[in-house]
Amino acid sequence: MLKKFLIAAAAAMTCAGSALALPVLNVGTQPVFQPFEFVDGRTKQLVGYDIDLIRAAAKHMGYEIKFAPMGLDGLIPAVMTGNIDLITSGLTITPERQKKIDFTRPVYHSSQVLLVNKSDAHAIRSEKDLRNKTVCVEIASAGAELARTIPGAKLKTFNSLADDILEMQNRGCVAVISDKPAIEYYLKQRGTRSMVEVQTGFPKEEIAFAVRKGNKKLLDQLNRTLLQMEKSGETAKIYKKWFGN
Repeated sequence: MLKKFLIAAAAAMTCAGSALALPVLNVGTQPVFQPFEFVDGRTKQLVGYDIDLIRAAAKHMGYEIKFAPMGLDGLIPAVMTGNIDLITSGLTITPERQKKIDFTRPVYHSSQVLLVNKSDAHAIRSEKDLRNKTVCVEIASAGAELARTIPGAKLKTFNSLADDILEMQNRGCVAVISDKPAIEYYLKQRGTRSMVEVQTGFPKEEIAFAVRKGNKKLLDQLNRTLLQMEKSGETAKIYKKWFGN
């Protein structure tokens, strides 16, 4: 009798544990894009604006998150094939990407700017001055797409903004094209005065999360949750943490 009771109790606990388990949301990210997603050098934890935002959204939605680090060029193929459910990687909404994936409502409004060595600032005042010159960009980035529109520009592609900047410092290219907040965060953290930011005439852009095309259920969940977070002020608090006022 006792044996039967213990077996029944164990089965009940297993069922209870299963009932309490949260569904997993597999999130792809490129963890080298400060301040959106990166590994904190001190704690070795994945942090950033996008990371805080998706963690908060997942909590509201009742999901557990499992992050899948990968290169930027691997994210869209991964979500298209179902290897991940969601992209959280400072991803700019572009017409070309919209053919392949569905974006959520924007989570950040940005623009692409140039970073140049201070000694070159007199000669490079906008993207027009990059004609027939070598430019550094991240692989598969919005900056890379825009760089291809510059007549005669030669592109050097790297896996991270830090690699782009190192190549520029070594005179392997005359400028880096990247998102304004990423450039400014890099300069602020390094405290360097040997490089300067240059504004461009590139169009304003929107950054968002992305899901597999046609995954309306997850897309609608995310959009509802992100809107609620905006209205409650939760998003503003996360924004202030990473970008200030």
